[in-house]
Amino acid sequence: MLGQLPALTDKNVLVGSANADDAGVYKITDDVAVVLTTDFFTPIVDDPYWFGAIAAANALSDIWAMGGKAVVALNIAMFPSQPVFFPTLQRVMQGGIEKMAEAGVSIIGGHTIRDKEPKFGYTVMGTIHPDKILDNSKAKPGDTLVLTKKIGTGIVSTGIKSGICSNTVIEELTISMAALNKKASEIMIEVGVSTATDITGFGLIGHMHEVLFASRLKARIRTSLVPFFDEAVRLAKIDVAPGGTRGNLKTYLPYIKWADDVPDHERVLLNDAQTSGGLLIFVPAERKEELITALQKEGLLAAYIGDTFEGETEGNTRILVER
Repeated sequence: MLGQLPALTDKNVLVGSANADDAGVYKITDDVAVVLTTDFFTPIVDDPYWFGAIAAANALSDIWAMGGKAVVALNIAMFPSQPVFFPTLQRVMQGGIEKMAEAGVSIIGGHTIRDKEPKFGYTVMGTIHPDKILDNSKAKPGDTLVLTKKIGTGIVSTGIKSGICSNTVIEELTISMAALNKKASEIMIEVGVSTATDITGFGLIGHMHEVLFASRLKARIRTSLVPFFDEAVRLAKIDVAPGGTRGNLKTYLPYIKWADDVPDHERVLLNDAQTSGGLLIFVPAERKEELITALQKEGLLAAYIGDTFEGETEGNTRILVER
């Protein structure tokens, strides 16, 4: 859809849609640019409060992935018009309000329309210095790849909707999706990284590919280093996966070289469509340990999963996946 947009001629547009970045960036002055993003979706969990909180965390993440500071947000709500749904909408909005407050972001308005199926999310504006944007084109050869949340939210969510997951699994998934990427972003900026992206609907492979394509690089990753939800592994082995995940698997197949010993369920997991996933950080190798140590000190996941490189690969391959 974004490919149908006209070519940009405004020189103050610093980041548009060309490289599939997490957010757009517009220059205001020589020292200030605004970072803009929007995201909303249908309920990902049954509890309306946590649906709102996850929607807020998910929308905010794009700003932090670009290296920006989230400032203000506008609410987007689509709900049935029958009064019986109003208390549910109030709980959804309360979850979003409290998560935005946790992030230090003010909600300054929004828009609500009638819709048969509930949808909820936010448009978020942040700020950044024009010279410090972490866009998709800035990964460097030899960068190490560090991931800050487990993979498998799409598969586990599908299992929950099918009624085959325990309350413990639901709680673990909810906590992960509602966790803010703010601190991880602050740490990576302080350490000094090449760039970053957050892992959402196109899965780990898809979002990694976006950065590699824009930066004209390749990557080698090991599935044994990727942190998966245990439940996601169990479900993937019995062929539970959402449509978006299966679509990703097909879309990105031409760009991946799978080692023979990578099992089918791990191939699905690497393409799993995430909601409010972690940051995938591209950090120079000499700063990897500093980044991992700083993230872990704050109680955050910090998984080294692979490296970038220059050079020839077979055909269109950009990602070599080994066990």
